Amino acid sequence: MAKKELVVTDKAYISKNPLSQALRVQATNWLFCSGQLGIDPKTGKLAEGVEAQTVQALENLKAVLEAGGSSLDKVVKTTVFLADLADGPVVNAVYRRYFPDLPPTRSAVQVAGLARGARIEIECLAFVD
Repeated sequence: MAKKELVVTDKAYISKNPLSQALRVQATNWLFCSGQLGIDPKTGKLAEGVEAQTVQALENLKAVLEAGGSSLDKVVKTTVFLADLADGPVVNAVYRRYFPDLPPTRSAVQVAGLARGARIEIECLAFVD
């Protein structure tokens, strides 16, 4: 029977909301990561601008993945939530730096709003060896 295991790291922002940073399902070796905002885990402050928020969101996601025994190169699916789809070119430029080879499948959607007035949130599904 599959068992859920909590994954948490202080190297990424820890939300006070009722959610887990990630859950590892041991029987399947999949890691399901909650959406990450561009919040600096040391200061608790949102980065300035969509480019900086994208970098910080991906750094937070990277930290959560590593805490769960995975990594960015094992991500197979991301969902990117944007406050404005017009930010897409800036986001894509940053995204390419983090996923230079064989990027994961991705959905990108514009949303009415994100927590703390963020411009971007990124969640993912990755495998664990």
